[in-house]
Amino acid sequence: MPSEPLLRVRDLVKHFPLPRSVLDVVAGRPLEAVRAVDGVSFDVARGTTLGLVGESGCGKSTLGRCLLRLYQPDSGAVWYGDVDLTRLDEHGLAPFRRRMQVVLQDPYSSLDPRQTVGSALTEVLTVHGVGTPADRPSRVAALLALVGLGAADAHKYPGEFSGGQRQRVSIARALAVGPELLVADEPVSALDVSIQAQILALLLDLRTTLGLTMIFISHDLRVVRYLSDQVAVMYLGKIVEQAPASALFARPLHPYTLALLSAIPEVEAPSRQTIEIEGEPPSAVHVPEGCRFHPRCPWRTERCLHEAPVLRALESGHLVACHEAERHAEAAPTA
Repeated sequence: MPSEPLLRVRDLVKHFPLPRSVLDVVAGRPLEAVRAVDGVSFDVARGTTLGLVGESGCGKSTLGRCLLRLYQPDSGAVWYGDVDLTRLDEHGLAPFRRRMQVVLQDPYSSLDPRQTVGSALTEVLTVHGVGTPADRPSRVAALLALVGLGAADAHKYPGEFSGGQRQRVSIARALAVGPELLVADEPVSALDVSIQAQILALLLDLRTTLGLTMIFISHDLRVVRYLSDQVAVMYLGKIVEQAPASALFARPLHPYTLALLSAIPEVEAPSRQTIEIEGEPPSAVHVPEGCRFHPRCPWRTERCLHEAPVLRALESGHLVACHEAERHAEAAPTA
C-alpha cells in the first residue's frame, strides 16, 4: 500500500523578473521574467524517492530550492505534512530546517576550505542544538562512518579529499540534524562514473537505513532510473510526464521523455519506439504559445501550436501532458 505523502506541491510558481533599463521604462515596455517554475504539482510519498529530470534550464533546481524555501515561491503551496511552508516566515520555518536538508552539485564550493570537516559538522550540530559539547566529537565520528569515512578524516580540510569523498562529507553534513527529507541536486554530475556509482549506492543505502524521503534532481536518466521510485520529467518550467520509474522507462508517453531515453544507448530496450529532437529549448522568458515543446516535437499538430496540454492520467498512475499521447501510445511497442 502506498505511503502517505510527506510532501504535497500544488500549482507552484517561481518567476525571476529581468532588470529594466531607463529606456525600457520610458518606452513603456512590459516587465519580462524568466518563468523558471510555472505551475507544478506533485506528491512525494514518505520513504520514497522522486526523480526530477530534464535538460539544463528546465527549472528543476529552482523547484528544489522553492521546496526548501531557499527561494520564496511567487504562488502555490508546498505542504509538508499538514503545514504549508510557503505561508511561514523565517521563525516559523526554523523547525523545518532540521527536517529538510540539501546536497548540492559541487561539494567543494559548499564547504569552507579553511574549516576542517570535523569543525564544519560540529558547527551544524551546534547551530541546531543537537547533542552536548561533550558528545559532539563522537557524533561527528558516527556521521563520518555513516558515509564511509574514518574518524581521522575529521581533522582534514576539504582540499585534502577527492571529489567523491567531499560529496560524502556534504551528505554527512546534511544528515547531521536527522532530516526526514533530503533534496539531492545533481549530487553526482561532477564525479567520475565509477565514483558516481559509489555515491548512488550510498544514497540508496541511507534511504533504506534512515527511512529518508528523497527528491533526486538530475539531467541523467540512467542515474534517475537507479535511485527513483517515481519520475517526473520537466520541460520549460512544467512537468510533462510523471509515473512510477518502471512504467516510465518501459512505456514513455511524452515525446520529450522518449527523446531523452532515445539518447541513452545503454538503456536496453531495443523494441522501444525512438525519436530525435533538434535544437535547444526555447527561452523561458518568451515561452511558446500552446504546447511548450511543439517547436521541437515531431508529433506536433495544428492543435499543439495554440492549445496548451494539461497533465492528465493516460494510464493508471501515469500522467502525461501531450495532445497526441494516446494515438502514439497505441502504436508504440512496450519494452
